[in-house]
Amino acid sequence: MNIEDHNGTTVLHRPNREEPPRNLWTLLIGRPLATADAPHQTIGKLIGLAVFASDALSSTAYATQEILAILIVIGPAAYGLVFPISLVIVGLLAIVTLSYEQTIHAYPNGGGAYIVSRDNLGLLPAKIAAAAILTDYILTVAVSISSGVAQIISAYPQFYPYRVFLAVGLVFFIMMVNLRGVRESGVVFAIPTYFFVVMMFITIIVGLVRYFTGNLGMVVDPPALELLYAPQALTLFLLLRAFSNGTTALTGIEAISDGIPAFKEPRSRNAGITLIWMSSILGSMVLSVSFLAGHIQAVPSEVETVISQIARTVFDGRGVLYLMVISATTIILIMAANTSFADFPRLSAITAADGLLPRQLTYRGSRLVFSRGIAVLALLASLLIVVFQASVTRLIPLYAIGVFISFTLSQSGMARRWWKIGHLKEKEELKERGSVLRYQPGWQVKMVLNGLGALMTFFVMIIFAVTKFTDGAWVVLIIIPLVVILFTVIQSHYQSVAAKLSLEHYGSPVPRVPRNRVLLPIGGVHRGSLAALRYARTLTDDITAVHVSINPEETERIRKKWEQWGDGVRLVIIESSYRRFMEPLLDYIEDIYRRRQPNEVITIIVPQFVSKKRWTNLLHTKTAEALQHELMYYPDIVVTNVPYLVD
Repeated sequence: MNIEDHNGTTVLHRPNREEPPRNLWTLLIGRPLATADAPHQTIGKLIGLAVFASDALSSTAYATQEILAILIVIGPAAYGLVFPISLVIVGLLAIVTLSYEQTIHAYPNGGGAYIVSRDNLGLLPAKIAAAAILTDYILTVAVSISSGVAQIISAYPQFYPYRVFLAVGLVFFIMMVNLRGVRESGVVFAIPTYFFVVMMFITIIVGLVRYFTGNLGMVVDPPALELLYAPQALTLFLLLRAFSNGTTALTGIEAISDGIPAFKEPRSRNAGITLIWMSSILGSMVLSVSFLAGHIQAVPSEVETVISQIARTVFDGRGVLYLMVISATTIILIMAANTSFADFPRLSAITAADGLLPRQLTYRGSRLVFSRGIAVLALLASLLIVVFQASVTRLIPLYAIGVFISFTLSQSGMARRWWKIGHLKEKEELKERGSVLRYQPGWQVKMVLNGLGALMTFFVMIIFAVTKFTDGAWVVLIIIPLVVILFTVIQSHYQSVAAKLSLEHYGSPVPRVPRNRVLLPIGGVHRGSLAALRYARTLTDDITAVHVSINPEETERIRKKWEQWGDGVRLVIIESSYRRFMEPLLDYIEDIYRRRQPNEVITIIVPQFVSKKRWTNLLHTKTAEALQHELMYYPDIVVTNVPYLVD
């Protein structure tokens, strides 16, 4: 034990020798990790790609299908437009990737769009960014899990009636894996991620070889065409709607910038390289899948996915390679939820530390992850899945608006940051909450790049909001402002509490309480009540025992016993005509409270039976807890219980 002396105050440091207990929970999520183990729980680039890129990579499975679902209303001409639209989307992907690569190096502690907006645009834009990206993380889980279940149904249609139960079960499975820690969940998911990448590239390469050798035909026995809208001619609005559907491929780009602290040192470099890998793989797969889907004339359907149609066309049926592709796609879609489980708790913790969400979200669990945030995400995503019946088509209109709001704010913030850097003198530093600014030559080019990216993603956001408004996008456009209002209310509460608890201008410490009055509720005279009386004697001589009379005969026995054992302490008997206990007692306490003297504290001491057999504690009333709940808003009233072990 170390002893220090600070200005006459003795400070003792005692090492903790606690050994966490082993129980069913530790069996499920692993043994508790010490805080000192945190540096060993970080991950490298290969595992980081599995943890943070699964969301982005999984969008390959549905981005092309969602483009086709809109364009198919114009007939066969739709297949000639899928690839050009995908080219534009991949160009946008390149711009956003370059912007976030800069963000990763500028803000190595993570936080993404929220931190960038907070430091460069102000608190309101930061709240909007946080609300948008947190909402999107919830939608990511719902969409990716629902899409994974859709892949299963493509191969096994008999499971269609059970899709909601399957989806919710998978959400809680991924929750449990993530509660084991970032490193362990990354190792668990690494092999399936790379299995998906390998199988997709095998499918793409074989498909392209067969195309260029003239050996790739149309899809055989496509599913029945189900038009979302009536047949119509090609219009600009229709093109924009298809484009907005396809931009769901960009979801997940934000993830790495939010989760930089999970990477090994040098964190920013490792995170930046992982981002480039992810975007390169994603871009090549989106273009290839769109090209092949257009050639085989795949039909967008809830019964069979476009990926399934491409795979069975490329591999001539539902053989082993087809099943491997479907299995890999299903797994990556389910794992895409893992990206949100890695980032939602981290961003929640950052915003909670700033007082925008409950402080409990900043606490790490036994496995050094933000376990409360993980649980909240699982519950909210499951609720969405149940409400929308695990339908990807119904969930997609809600998806991606939040992403592009955060993209726009993040890149606007970075453009503002470069402007501030350009106005610094050489060797001058400007410290902000999230980073340190230093003059950098060539800042103009970077500012223009980020400004252009912000402009493009803003237009995409507007396109998405307009084209998807009637399909359900209005829901998100209402939810995000509501979340911002929630942030503001929580922040206002914390600021009010901090102001009332502040020691600034407080003066000298409050002197000791000059007077303490004790009320001792008793239901009987026994060893427990006498133990409480002995404790009350250590506080004051002004003690009043209180008994609520429900049974007159029992009350008389208590009165006689108290005269014998009460050591002269006065006893107040409250008559309860309607056999109620709490209400007459509270009325008496409030009467005493109103007539209390200045600087008088009223202490209510409640005897409590405690049994070593925990289940038997359910057989005893919790009077102290009930009084604490009822009297917590009364200043100068203290409720305490005196436990008495009965076995």
